[in-house]
Amino acid sequence: MSTHWTSISAATTPDQDLRLAHLLVGESPAMARLKTMIARVAPSPLPVMVQGPTGAGKEVVTQAVHMLSGRPGPLVAVNCAAIPADLLESELFGHEKGAFTGATDRRPGRVEQAQGGTLFLDEIGDMPPALQAKLLRVLETRRVQRLGGREEIEVDFRLVTATHRDLSQEVAVGRFRQDLFYRINVIGLSVPGLSDRSEDIPALLDAMLARYRVEAGPGMAPRFSTAALRLFSAHVWPGNVRELRNVFDRAAVLFPGEEIGADDARMLMMVPGLMATDAEMPQGPRSALPDADGLRKMLEGAPSLHLRSYLQDIEVALIEAALDLNKGCVAQAARSLRLKRTTMIEKMKKLSITRAIA
Repeated sequence: MSTHWTSISAATTPDQDLRLAHLLVGESPAMARLKTMIARVAPSPLPVMVQGPTGAGKEVVTQAVHMLSGRPGPLVAVNCAAIPADLLESELFGHEKGAFTGATDRRPGRVEQAQGGTLFLDEIGDMPPALQAKLLRVLETRRVQRLGGREEIEVDFRLVTATHRDLSQEVAVGRFRQDLFYRINVIGLSVPGLSDRSEDIPALLDAMLARYRVEAGPGMAPRFSTAALRLFSAHVWPGNVRELRNVFDRAAVLFPGEEIGADDARMLMMVPGLMATDAEMPQGPRSALPDADGLRKMLEGAPSLHLRSYLQDIEVALIEAALDLNKGCVAQAARSLRLKRTTMIEKMKKLSITRAIA
């Protein structure tokens, strides 16, 4: 975390420099470009659209934009995908007492709450078309009318939106208003996926370790070996920083105060529950999975089972099968297992697998 924000933003104080360094971790070229863009666009009042894959850190980028904006008001966030459509209008624009069943009090919406600050609309691509039209009017008039109210309230906020969708494609198929798209897509910030900045993984883990040591004590934090870091850097990370955080959390629980070796790292990355839920993971036929009854009988007939050895045997069998199906071609076998070629080669060396031609 050697980048000093004071060197790219004259308005940054030493305290903000430290807070921003903890928010946006990494010194890769992709992160350096992103930080420079944030410093340039933050002071402007123009709308910003943050785009990037799920789990890459779009909300963190928004926090940095708000921190550097100089606006005295709060950062108010709304996840448009997490709130039911029939409740989102009231959440955004507020309501008067008696506006609908259950509206027992007057309530300002998130737009009003962001007065003088920043309104962050996450996953704006999921906003219903009717609300898109109302949001457009608020942006054009700078006034909001609560549900059930007659008064138009003047508002002043900076809008930041985020989405993992291609909004231009959503416009083309009629799911997103073209006029709203042009109104919010004035300045764009692109957040790189973790695979595009894998050199930042050690720094990200160091930041997670620092926070964990404060929470749990220095003796409880896991340690990551060079071999583990090498495997992490070669991983595809479909869930991006969020997936890395899941792996770290699991490591902290399973290996408190211990060093994480290569085998441990493989096991942590192979746990299905840690994979991003929206990643496209291949699903094999149910018959190809180990039979539960057979496994129970095997455990009943043996005093113990070395889990890592058993998983390693399965890994060897899968790699050898992929090589056989692809006539020994490492690149094609790696693709069939959703691995990078370099990761495949490393696994083959580690597991002493030689049946390959390239």
